[in-house]
Amino acid sequence: MSALRIVLFDGECHFCDASVQFIIKRNPTAQFVFASLQSDKGKELLSRYNIPDIDSFVLIEEGHCFVKSTAALRIAKRLKGLWPLTYCFIIVPPAIRNIFYGFVAKNRYKWFGKKEVCELPSPEVRKRFL
Repeated sequence: MSALRIVLFDGECHFCDASVQFIIKRNPTAQFVFASLQSDKGKELLSRYNIPDIDSFVLIEEGHCFVKSTAALRIAKRLKGLWPLTYCFIIVPPAIRNIFYGFVAKNRYKWFGKKEVCELPSPEVRKRFL
């Protein structure tokens, strides 16, 4: 069995929620579990891994934390389809990759809106949330 990977995400962001649903659909082996940054579990994990208040996807994998574009690329590497090919962008320095990531992150509420209520996932999907 493969190691469990934890994805922390902005639970108030429509784009972030859609990204979580995207990951779930393309990772049938359920290697990823999820928690919102705003949840008690999310806050506990941020504290445990000494991650400052961050406005980013966070991937916790094998005791290491990855944020922003590095987290996104490491997640994509584990998805089915052609998504693992995007991991080749890991050779681009993070400072350059994160310019694009930061632009989308900065504008995500304006472009996609904020969630007022959370949808209840199916029991099968609910098991993948901490």
